[in-house]
Amino acid sequence: MGGNQVTAVERPVGRAAEAGPVLLGVRHHGPGSARAVRAALEETRPGIVLIEGPPEADALIPLAADEEMRPPVALLAHAVDEPGRSAFWPLAEFSPEWVALRWALEQGVPARFIDLPATHTLAWGRQEDEAAGEGESPLDAETADGEGEGDDGPGHDTAPGSADVRIDPLGVLAETAGYDDPERWWEDVVEHRGVGEGDALAPFTALEEAMAALRETYGSGGHDRDLVREAYMRLQVRAAQREFEDGVAVVCGAWHVPALRHRTTVAADKALLKGLPKVKTDMTWVPWTHRRLSRTSGYGAGIDSPGWYGHLFSAPDRPVERWMTKVAGLLREEDRIVSSAHVIEAVRLAETLAAMRGRPLPGLSETTDAVRAVMCEGSDVPLALVRDRLVVGDVLGEVPSTAPAVPLQRDLARLQRRLRLKPEALERELELDLRKETDSARSRLLHRLRLLGIAWGEPAASRGSTGTFRETWRLRWEPELSVRVAEAGVWGTTVLSAATAKAGADAVAAEGLADVTALAERCLLAGLPDALPTVMRILADRAALDTDVGHLAQALPALVRSLRYGDVRGTDTEALGEVAAGLAERVFVGLPPACAGLDADAAEEIRRHVDAVHGAVALLGDTPAAGHGHLRARWQSVLRVLAGRDTAPGVIRGRAVRLLLDDGELTQDEAARLMGLVLSPGTPPADAAAWIEGFVGGGSGGGMLLVHDEGLLGLVDAWLTGVPAEAFTDVLPLLRRTFSAYEPGVRRTLGELVRRGPGARGGAAAAGTGLPGFAAEPDPARADAVLPVLRLLLGMDEEDEEDIEKNLMGVAG
Repeated sequence: MGGNQVTAVERPVGRAAEAGPVLLGVRHHGPGSARAVRAALEETRPGIVLIEGPPEADALIPLAADEEMRPPVALLAHAVDEPGRSAFWPLAEFSPEWVALRWALEQGVPARFIDLPATHTLAWGRQEDEAAGEGESPLDAETADGEGEGDDGPGHDTAPGSADVRIDPLGVLAETAGYDDPERWWEDVVEHRGVGEGDALAPFTALEEAMAALRETYGSGGHDRDLVREAYMRLQVRAAQREFEDGVAVVCGAWHVPALRHRTTVAADKALLKGLPKVKTDMTWVPWTHRRLSRTSGYGAGIDSPGWYGHLFSAPDRPVERWMTKVAGLLREEDRIVSSAHVIEAVRLAETLAAMRGRPLPGLSETTDAVRAVMCEGSDVPLALVRDRLVVGDVLGEVPSTAPAVPLQRDLARLQRRLRLKPEALERELELDLRKETDSARSRLLHRLRLLGIAWGEPAASRGSTGTFRETWRLRWEPELSVRVAEAGVWGTTVLSAATAKAGADAVAAEGLADVTALAERCLLAGLPDALPTVMRILADRAALDTDVGHLAQALPALVRSLRYGDVRGTDTEALGEVAAGLAERVFVGLPPACAGLDADAAEEIRRHVDAVHGAVALLGDTPAAGHGHLRARWQSVLRVLAGRDTAPGVIRGRAVRLLLDDGELTQDEAARLMGLVLSPGTPPADAAAWIEGFVGGGSGGGMLLVHDEGLLGLVDAWLTGVPAEAFTDVLPLLRRTFSAYEPGVRRTLGELVRRGPGARGGAAAAGTGLPGFAAEPDPARADAVLPVLRLLLGMDEEDEEDIEKNLMGVAG
């Protein structure tokens, strides 16, 4: 065949052995094509069914009849030595190929795949990547997401990444028929067409003639790889014809039918296949989703509305009425008022729109317009929900447990069953209580999978609790995760062994100290005790050699956070605590000298490190491990040094004073004295403004401190009003950044206090005896008023009320 043009359809479609192979040209994932294929197979009763797909999957065909098999599913092929290089062949319930498979299995008729083997398809992708020098992951390569290299159906004939310009046969036919939308033309001609009592092969004959005319004009459509695939398919059809006398039926993309009908010599076809590259390949079934079907795949056969097509296939009678009923049910679940009258009116409107637009039946565009107008009151917000849940859908298929899989996949499936964590296509939140054995095991599994790069779950902020025993995850299973599992299989045969090996390798390859400490935290969260010695050894080596205080300060918080999980998860963190204490000591020694001679950006970065170290020391000092208690005192002495060192930037000195005040190591009078010194006329305005930002900025509650301490607010107010005009424009951006971080209510209160002036506050502040906002003596009546609410919030009994009252008496007033 080579570069020869197809000139004509040399043999019309016939029945069984009477007129050669029965070629059934289809659109992949088309319900109309699927119904027509079943009708044609029932009429012709062939001795074998040949289907476009990788021949390596022939051994997997019997699994399609397994009771546990639930489409959508996909055939997954991946290179043995490079699992990330993979290809998918998805099949939905309404895919013609799936219908042909099921018919053959039900009738006891042999079925085979006849497309170019995946061993060549994946090798082609590797060669292209190497030639292009791409740095992308193999999973993102052209063949990685493909359903057969360069495969096609009518109207889906553009292969992503191809340098050649390919035609859209469906678009050409639609334009010829006077349609501006190829999808609408295909729906009218095929998808909405019922299978009548006449010739079941008639639609395939018409489609073959149309494709033959297009190929006569456009040749192979600009993609020479199709010529190779079609040569292989012709050889397989010839072999089947010699083997089976009862006739051969071929189900393939309609674009290929004229090429398969065209007469060529065996030698010419074999010449096209000579020298094709190869890679060793494994293949299995994997679950697929409707949402994934909606994306254009490597052979361009994605569909925009898999949920709609699934509905058309499962509801051949009164599809519009049934669809509107589904939409109404969904909207009612979302608390929207939708009555039976809405459904009736929407059906009438859809039928009217179809008649006005000259369509035989209402299609997706007509039903969507009717739903928007009648049920959604013209709003696209509920309509988006309809599209997401129904038009696309979140159906996730299932494959039998007997399907071939890498050992890691089998172990993961076992853990999913034991922990009752079923993969789902719809995103959902999972709340875990780590004090419970099952939830703790679930957490370890999800953390181990994340470490392996299998992002089934992503951590989320827990609602209603900040305790370390709570975890929240967002779970969503995507078909691509099956490839990730195959990739991770190189690390081990179980999730635990693979995660342990991967953690050790990541520790060796880590570039920075912070990366190693973050890895140590992940090992603790994932429950990988065998990986910790390697990670801790590398961590100790890196910490001993790293002299950058910034790197040490960055690494300490993650390391200390890991210690918090020791009690809840039952992990031995003694070695981790020793490394953390040593790291903290090195930060204490190196921080004061590192604060000299910094510009504004570097000073702000060090200020963030100071905050992080302060929080880490607070946690580290509270741990029961021996030798940590003195760290809090050592850190406070470092803060005193920073607070009084003139060579340190103002933002760092101000933050050191604020942290000491919060810890009770400075009185308010002493803090006010230090602020007064900084805000004296001899201090440059820019340095004073930086000190203020360090003291009351950074989202650390400084606004509330000024609200409740008139002395500090008066100092800031007096300094600000005394800033010279020529310096005011220099300090204004810094001050604006400081005060703009406050909550609107805090800013409003500060403005009111400044407007009233010092000493003008009413209520408790005016009646106080020195501390604004506090009375001279506790007020028992006010304390008693909050006891019932506190008891309810804390879930405490009445006998605990006396303890609450004792605690409240110290703060009431």
